[in-house]
Amino acid sequence: MKKFIKTLKNIWTIEELRSKIIVTLVLILVYRLGSHIVLPGIDPNKLANLNDTSKGGMLGLLDAFVGGAFSKASIFALGIMPYISASIFMQLMTILVPQIQKIQKEGDSGRKKINQWTRYLTVIVTAFQAAAYIGFLTTTNREALLPAYSSFFWLSTVIILTTGTLFVMWLGEKITDKGLGNGTSIIIMIGILARLPQSFMQEFYAKQTRGGGGLLIFMVEIAILIAIILGLIVLVQGVRKIPVNYAKQIVGNRQFGGARQFLPLKVNAAGVMPIIFAQAIMFLPTIFAGFQTSGKSWSLYFTDHTNLVYMVIYSVMVIGFTFLYTALIFNPKQMADDLKRSNGFVPGVKPGQPTADYIGTIMDRITLPGAVLLAFVGILPGIAQLFGVTQGFATFFGGTSLLIMVGVVLDTLQQIETQLLMRQYDGLMSSGRIQGRQTVAPGVTGT
Repeated sequence: MKKFIKTLKNIWTIEELRSKIIVTLVLILVYRLGSHIVLPGIDPNKLANLNDTSKGGMLGLLDAFVGGAFSKASIFALGIMPYISASIFMQLMTILVPQIQKIQKEGDSGRKKINQWTRYLTVIVTAFQAAAYIGFLTTTNREALLPAYSSFFWLSTVIILTTGTLFVMWLGEKITDKGLGNGTSIIIMIGILARLPQSFMQEFYAKQTRGGGGLLIFMVEIAILIAIILGLIVLVQGVRKIPVNYAKQIVGNRQFGGARQFLPLKVNAAGVMPIIFAQAIMFLPTIFAGFQTSGKSWSLYFTDHTNLVYMVIYSVMVIGFTFLYTALIFNPKQMADDLKRSNGFVPGVKPGQPTADYIGTIMDRITLPGAVLLAFVGILPGIAQLFGVTQGFATFFGGTSLLIMVGVVLDTLQQIETQLLMRQYDGLMSSGRIQGRQTVAPGVTGT
């Protein structure tokens, strides 16, 4: 306890770190306040049907990402998700389209140009999603719309939702620039955590009123949740180290190299991106079906995460996207070339292409179990719900929600620990340094 208090004091004494924490908290507060401002032309007292409709499937997941703003018909109802979709699209285009890839390699000017295109694309995506959201509101919650405002509702809602998303995007960029970093991820995490107390109490009351050992079942659920979180921490931080030797070099009277170091390869190099890709594709049938959440429709196979068909398709897509995204961001040939230029080599493997093949093979072997575990984490909420966990609390048993929370918390703690170590303070943990989600850059680190 004394070490914890001392660490907090050390954090607060660092002026730069203190300023970043305060800026981050203030911007988060602004975001949460905006999530409770209802769109003009809607009676907030008549949104019960909207709350019930958006509890299940992909709509429930979207509502969780925006901290309940979707079911509240808030000005931030779409949150930062349109910007995420636009960013993913531009990231793929950067990899697949040579012209865009060339622009990215131009340095800061190229990155600024791509970021500007991403913002323009965000406006387009948000406008389309806002129109779909209006259709969803008028279909499921027409009684909440004020008749006197009906002639202005469509246009004003599209403008306000688009502006709201752009404002949330700006908040995320400010948290990245002036705060603790990872602004977009922190905003998503805060939206997810905002629903945790309510979901926790709903599950507690459900088990308490059940009787017959209901409280014991609740305690078992909490223990399982803690075990899943610990497992995710291991998955996020897990690495496979390849031994690398460096040839001795003699320059003048000094000798360089000759030491053994290790090349770390992350088990989950793709991070949360495969789950986001898979869920984005699974969400498309819902849009085409007009946000349909009831009745016999083929789209329900892609929206009900307790359905076996959904679980199988979703798992296959997560595994496939894990290998695809890892192949896009991981370049074994570049790593082999970097080793060769620095006079490093893997024992028993020839430099050059054989080393690249060896690193690629090792990466494929560790990616497979990582992909399977990632797919299992993705379907855990549906499995938990099948075992009687309430729908809201089940989302915290895995999937994108829990993975994002664990990853963002580790990233944020890593940022704070780096600031402490730079100023000769002790780190946050005595057992070793915290590792975040960031993919390890090509290169070699010591033991």
